[in-house]
Amino acid sequence: MIGSAKIIDYSTKNNYLCEFFLRMFDINTHKAGFVSIVGKPNVGKSTLMNAMVGERLSIITSKAQTTRHRIMGIINGDDFQIVYSDTPGIIEPKYALHKSMMRFVNVSLEDADIILFVTDIYEQFDEDDVLKKLRRIDHVPVYVLINKIDMAQQEEVEAKITYWKEQFPAAKEIIPVSALKQFNTEKVFNLLKENIPVHPPYYDKDSMTDKSERFFASEIIREKIFLNYKKEIPYSTEVVIASFKEEEKILRIAAEIYVERDSQKGIIIGPQGKMLKKVGTEARADMEAFFGKKVFLETFVKVEPDWRSKERKLDQFGYNNT
Repeated sequence: MIGSAKIIDYSTKNNYLCEFFLRMFDINTHKAGFVSIVGKPNVGKSTLMNAMVGERLSIITSKAQTTRHRIMGIINGDDFQIVYSDTPGIIEPKYALHKSMMRFVNVSLEDADIILFVTDIYEQFDEDDVLKKLRRIDHVPVYVLINKIDMAQQEEVEAKITYWKEQFPAAKEIIPVSALKQFNTEKVFNLLKENIPVHPPYYDKDSMTDKSERFFASEIIREKIFLNYKKEIPYSTEVVIASFKEEEKILRIAAEIYVERDSQKGIIIGPQGKMLKKVGTEARADMEAFFGKKVFLETFVKVEPDWRSKERKLDQFGYNNT
């Protein structure tokens, strides 16, 4: 449980749920839809989804390519359900992990009812791989959100709006936003609510996300690794929850941190184990706030050479489950 909201297993739009909810909700008035948040790395997609959902579901750092999975955040009202998908930043894949990440993006585009294309005020599109992908989409509306406008002058914002009108005339609307300051996020929410289709809910109305508690525990640890280490270390690291035991007053969690080389293992652990201890202390504090319960956390570092290029390990780590 996260607060009073349920975490449920991932499922796509399936007939069983539709038939079940048809008996509970008036199909003529209830709205429900999938909203995919896409864009290049580090434009604020995760910050935006957290702001829209009102919970910290996606990890946020200043480093690019922090998000590796498709993470759903669900907002429910009496007569609507919006299912947001935070996705990895769109990149040119260099190895198997990147390919898996881009599959999450492609699947989210395929089942979207609305697409939020997030750019930022200073982003330069000297390559048009993202635009090519978006221009092929003609079955759902695409909104362009120009993020981080709190960092810009009014004339810069106006110039960027003009730029995107020229670059992407098919956009339903171009909206300047600040996900961090939550400027215009209510406007975006109201537009989504108005434009999602009439449909019964896809998920239990108490649900807030499709991911498990184990997933969020691993993401919290991975976030601390991104915040505490430099260069290639965070990108070479994966976190697996080996054990997650919930007792009445405490959660007992054992986590395995995988790296690709022995030298990286030494860096993760640090002199006298100080760096690993720091990561564990910070992660435990966030877990206790997230889960609302005391946490006992153990961390172990393992070496798995070139795991980012091994399909078998990516399967084990959950990257090939779309």
